[in-house]
Amino acid sequence: MKGVWENQEVYDLFESIEQKKKKGIALRKAFEEHAVKYNRKANSVRNYYYQEVDKLLHDKNRLKELKINLENHIKNKSKSFSQEETLKLINFIEKEKNKGISVRKSCYNLSNGDPVKMLRFQNKYRNYLKSKSIVEQEAVNDNKIIRFTNRKQGLTENDITSLFLGLVRLVKRNLTSEIEQKEEKEKETLNQKLRKAVSQIGEKENEIALLKSKFEKLQKEYSQLNQKMIKLKCEKASFLSKNS
Repeated sequence: MKGVWENQEVYDLFESIEQKKKKGIALRKAFEEHAVKYNRKANSVRNYYYQEVDKLLHDKNRLKELKINLENHIKNKSKSFSQEETLKLINFIEKEKNKGISVRKSCYNLSNGDPVKMLRFQNKYRNYLKSKSIVEQEAVNDNKIIRFTNRKQGLTENDITSLFLGLVRLVKRNLTSEIEQKEEKEKETLNQKLRKAVSQIGEKENEIALLKSKFEKLQKEYSQLNQKMIKLKCEKASFLSKNS
């Protein structure tokens, strides 16, 4: 009923949001679907949800009555990594990479399948790679500056060999850095495509569920109309029989 929120409707909204979170689907979808189902506006549903979460935090009796697990609806403040946790995370992923395991899979294993933790680990490692790349680039830039001392004589054979080896190391380091950056970009592109595909699958499942509900409703209405038609035919036949 529009305006009044019955307990069953509140429960349905919270249950729908929990399912969306598990599938990694935006909460906006849950608000829109609930608005269609209960003839409300999506913005009103969203506002009610956040207000209700705040109320339930201070109303244990109503929380118990609705049978809602509020832990699934409270945003947890992200805890920053300690230096020990950071080193442990980096060492674990580096070892897994040496075994041929991707960063994403390593983070998934480390999180025991928790998608929130996996994303947190993955972002932390990416930040580490970025900071590492900056430090290496500064070192490369510093190596590009070749300082010469005043010499009375020309370069010796050892000087030329050292200079050549230095250039080789510089080229090798730049090439390695470019390859790593290219791999990370490719992995990020694949991750984005995967997240998009998962989201689209979830949306299609919701559309199918809505269509199924509407179809069942139409079937019920058709059955009722069919029964009324049969009843009218019987009444007509009876009337004609009496007046023949």
